[in-house]
Amino acid sequence: MYYVEDENSAIDKEKLEKDIDALLSYLEETGDFSIHFISDDEMRVLNRDFREKDEPTDILSFAINDGEAFPFEEGEEKDLGDIFISVESMRRNASSFGVSDGEELRRLLVHGLLHLRGMDHETNDFASEPMLIEQERIMHALGWV
Repeated sequence: MYYVEDENSAIDKEKLEKDIDALLSYLEETGDFSIHFISDDEMRVLNRDFREKDEPTDILSFAINDGEAFPFEEGEEKDLGDIFISVESMRRNASSFGVSDGEELRRLLVHGLLHLRGMDHETNDFASEPMLIEQERIMHALGWV
């Protein structure tokens, strides 16, 4: 189960829920998590407080198990954590990368969920980072690119 908090971003909630459901089904993920759509100003505060970077970023994920593999027993409820997405940064990146806002949002959903499931990356090199390679594989498998 997931919870979406979004007060002002004009994200299409129906499409978002379909995308999340498709992603969860593909990953066979049953854990609980929340997604919060926030402003660049709010993201800057989070990024400064938790990563010591005084600038906004597109996404931050906070895993309950802090990036460790999840040792849950079968059938046990899992709380994966929280995903925060700056809609302003997401839209800027979409424009910069030459993709639609929808494609970039889907990429961030995959990215955030991979972090909540324990994956991490050291760089943003899509050619060599295993997590980013997996992210793009999932995007292709779901027909999102």
